[in-house]
Amino acid sequence: MIRIGIYGYGNLGRGVENAIKQNSDMQLVAVFSRRDPAAVKINTPGVAVYRTEDAEKMTDKIDVMIICGGSATDLPEQTPALAKLFNVVDSFDTHAKIPEHFDKVDEAARESKKIAMISVGWDPGMFSLNRLYGGAILPDGKDYTFWGKGVSQGHSDAIRRVEGVADGKQYTVPVESALEAVRSGANPELTTREKHTRECFVVAKDGADRAKIEEEIKNMPNYFADYDTTVNFITQEELNANHGGIPHGGFVIRSGKTGANLENSHIIEYRLKLDSNPEFTASVIVCFARAAARMSSEGMSGCKTVFDVPPAYLSAKSGAELRKELL
Repeated sequence: MIRIGIYGYGNLGRGVENAIKQNSDMQLVAVFSRRDPAAVKINTPGVAVYRTEDAEKMTDKIDVMIICGGSATDLPEQTPALAKLFNVVDSFDTHAKIPEHFDKVDEAARESKKIAMISVGWDPGMFSLNRLYGGAILPDGKDYTFWGKGVSQGHSDAIRRVEGVADGKQYTVPVESALEAVRSGANPELTTREKHTRECFVVAKDGADRAKIEEEIKNMPNYFADYDTTVNFITQEELNANHGGIPHGGFVIRSGKTGANLENSHIIEYRLKLDSNPEFTASVIVCFARAAARMSSEGMSGCKTVFDVPPAYLSAKSGAELRKELL
């Protein structure tokens, strides 16, 4: 049994807990939270909740620590610190900062001779793998990544920070005409605005200036200014009833050509359609925790990404079972 610890118990931590139950070779042994452990109710009988500072006392009881903090401020500190004590997996998803995060975590993991798996999820993660496969198979071609339709939690938070907004959700939506142009093999050059639109559902506070809210959202730099954005004002009851989930997904498409004169066109398309972003992300993380445990047992150490993991290490099946059933 692979003994798992969960460090952080929000949406992602709860998803990891549920995913562990679906994997018969794994066992949840501890949950660590910054909240008062007495106030944290988990769904696994017999498993205790501890304060985060107690983690260092349990290095002999945990094979892999799954770190469920946020990428903005939590993981840059938590992952290298915990990699000095445990094999770890995180879901760091700030793409531009992954090289920096890798270097910092790699130093810690090599020093402790542990495995630290970073940026595991669906993007970065499963989409990253499909971009790699597509480019390796069709070197003469182009990558296209579309996200959605789905809830962007960061953009939703940005909406809620606008003065006069009581609550809100934002959906990222691929532009269908852009998708079809890519699927046709036309290899279009697409701007940010041409690839996605953003749809906002906003609950305004009583007496708030809705026109001002809409203008501020649509012109918000780094979030909405570069997109065609629609702002819909609804009631809190409508938001709760119709927009309570956290769905997401998207497409990775590689369009390429082969042949002596590049006369043959090919399209590789990978799609995800997710009812729950954190539940799916958690499921990806858990299978990579298995890989981390196996790599550690073989004496490997240092920081790893999804690119470094043999696919067979992700599965609970043996090599013989995989060759018989899936090859």
